[in-house]
Amino acid sequence: MNVLLPDGKELELPKGATARDAAAKISRSLAKEAVGAIVNGELYDLFKPLPEGATVQILTRKDPEYQQLFRHTLAHVMAQAVKEFFSKKGYDPEEVKLGIGPVIENGFYYDIDAPEPISEADLPEIEKLMQRIIKKNLPLRRYVLDREEALARYRGKDPYKTELIEDLPEGEEISFYEQEGFTDLCRGPHVPSTGKIPPYFKLTHVAGAYWRGDESRPMLQRIYGVAFRSKEELEHHLWQIEEAKKRDHRRLGRQLELFHIDPLVGKGLVLWLPKGNVLREELIAFMRDEQIRRGYQLVTTPHIGSLELYKTSGHYPYYAESQFPPMELEDGEAYLLKPMNCPHHVRIYAMRPRSYRELPLRLAEFGTVYRFEQSGELHGLTRVRGFTQDDAHIFCTPEQVKEEFLGVLDLTLKVFGTLGMGDFRVRIGVRDPGSDKYVGDAEHWATAERQIQQACDEAGLDYTIEEGDAAFYGPKLDFVVKDVLGREWQLGTIQVDYNLPERFDISYKGPDGEEHRPVMIHRAPFGSLERFIGILIEHFAGEFPLWLAPVQVVVVPIADRHHGYAGKVRDELESAGLRVEVDERPERMNAKIRDAETQKVPLILVVGDKEQEEGTVAVRDRRSGERATKTLDEVLQELKARLAERK
Repeated sequence: MNVLLPDGKELELPKGATARDAAAKISRSLAKEAVGAIVNGELYDLFKPLPEGATVQILTRKDPEYQQLFRHTLAHVMAQAVKEFFSKKGYDPEEVKLGIGPVIENGFYYDIDAPEPISEADLPEIEKLMQRIIKKNLPLRRYVLDREEALARYRGKDPYKTELIEDLPEGEEISFYEQEGFTDLCRGPHVPSTGKIPPYFKLTHVAGAYWRGDESRPMLQRIYGVAFRSKEELEHHLWQIEEAKKRDHRRLGRQLELFHIDPLVGKGLVLWLPKGNVLREELIAFMRDEQIRRGYQLVTTPHIGSLELYKTSGHYPYYAESQFPPMELEDGEAYLLKPMNCPHHVRIYAMRPRSYRELPLRLAEFGTVYRFEQSGELHGLTRVRGFTQDDAHIFCTPEQVKEEFLGVLDLTLKVFGTLGMGDFRVRIGVRDPGSDKYVGDAEHWATAERQIQQACDEAGLDYTIEEGDAAFYGPKLDFVVKDVLGREWQLGTIQVDYNLPERFDISYKGPDGEEHRPVMIHRAPFGSLERFIGILIEHFAGEFPLWLAPVQVVVVPIADRHHGYAGKVRDELESAGLRVEVDERPERMNAKIRDAETQKVPLILVVGDKEQEEGTVAVRDRRSGERATKTLDEVLQELKARLAERK
C-alpha cells in the first residue's frame, strides 16, 4: 500500500504497516526518535495499522502532540502502579477494578474501584512505583480482540470494563495495550515505551467520581495527575496551583469581608458586604461615566417580566432549563425572573415611533438577571444564580453597525487596559449551519458575521472563528482574557443581532419616509459583574489598585495622644474623596500595621510625636514598597494623581 508524506512524496509500505514502519522506511534516525504520528489529521501511535492512501506525519518529542501521547500512557502507568501498590498490601491485583483514564488539560486521571480507600498520603508511594515503571523502559504492545474474547477477559471480574465493551457499537474494533503483564482496554494512542515518558509528573489529589457521572452508580476514586516535558514546566505548574489556592476569591472574599453567600438566603445568591459593595460601586461608576461620555442613556428595568415577553424574544423556551420556573398567577398570567435584559430594552425602544434621526440609540443598564444553575456547578462569584450585567443595547441602522461596533471595541479595550488585563485573545462565534438552534434569516446571519470580521480587521485585532459558538439570535465577539497566572477567562462580549428586531417587529422611519428594521448590538464589557469581580480578586490577589481598594488608607497613631492628629489626617484625606480609616484600637503599632497589611490596604500612614509636630506622616506604600516621611499635602497630591489615573 502507499501513504502520502507531508512533502507530497509517496511511501510504499506492506499492507498492515504502522507509523513505526513508515518512520523506519524514511530513515533509521527518525525511527529511533518517533513517538507517534498524525494520520489523516488524527493522532496515532506507532502500533495502529495505517489506512491505505493515508497522509502520514511522523511525530517526535519536539512536536506538541507528544504531550497527549505520554500523558495518556502515564494514566496506564498509574493504573499499573496502583495495582502493584495494593499487591504489596496483600491484595490480589484483580481486586483493583479500573474505570476510565483519559488525558485532560495539563495531565490525566484514572477512575479506580480499589479494595480499600486511597488517601492523598498514598500518592507519593504510587509516584515512586510509577517512576520505577518508567525507568524500566517497558515496551507497549497493541492487540485487537473480537467482542466475545474481549468480554470473556472481563466478565465476572471487572464490571466497568465489561460495561464499556458491551456499550461499543457492533463491529467497532476493540483494542488493548499491554506493558509488563499489565493490560488495559484502550483506543490509544500511546508512546511506544514507558521510557519515552518524561519523569516530570506529580499526582495531585484524589476525588470521588460516580461511574459514568451517574449519581445512582457506584462511587469510584479518581486520582489526578499533571505531567510536562520538563522539570521547569512542572515546577511552574505546581507553583500556579499553590498560587491559585492563595488567590482563591472565595478565601479572600472571607478574609477581606467582601461578600457572603448564605445558604438561608439561597445557593448562588450573593450578599455584598460593605467593603465588597465599594468595589462593586467603583466599577459601576467607572463604567457609568464612560458610557455617558460615549452617548449612552441609562435605564432601569424590573427583575421580572411577563412570560410572553420571553416567548417573543425566544429566551423561553430556548433556555427554559437554565431559567427559574415561571410564576403562575390565579388570573392565568405568568411571570419569569428576568434571564436577560435585552427584551426589556426592546420594549423601551418600541414604546413610540422612532426616526432614523434618533439612531443610534444606546440604552445601558446595570441589570440583575437570574439563571437556574445546577447546585454542583455553583462556584463562589464565578458561577451564581443571580448576577448583574453591565448590559447595553445599541439600536442602529445597518449602515451604522461597523462604526458602533468599533466604538464598543474601544470601550472594552479601555476597560481591560484600565484594569491591567491587556493579555487577551479574541474569538468570533458564528453559527453552525448544521444546527437548528439558531433563529433568523441566513442572509442576515452572513451579513452580521461579515460586519464583525470587518470591524475587527479595521481595529487591527487578530481573531479566531469558532463555528457553533454564536448566540441563538446572532454571531458574537468574545474577549478571552489571561490573568497573572496564565489562566484564561471569557469576559467581554459583543453581539450583532438582526433577529430580535424582527421577532418584536420594531422599526424606524428612514429618510425615504418608509419603515425600516433596526439592527441591535448587544454588549457587556464586564459581562457578569459578580464573575468579573471574582476574577479581579484572583488577578490582583486581593491587592486592588488604589482607586478600587475598599479602604484606601489606614492611619495608625502610635499612642493615644496621637489620635487627634490622626483624626485631622483622616478628615483632610476624606475631604479629597479618599476612603480612610483610623486604627484607634489599644494595640501596639506593629500589630496595627500587620492587620492593615493583612487587609491589603494600599497605603498605611503612621503618625507619632515627630509627625504631629512637623505636620507630616510616615508613609508605607504596599504596592511600591516605599517607606518615606512626607508632608500631608505631598501625600494628598500624589493620591489625587493616582486616583485621576485610576492606578
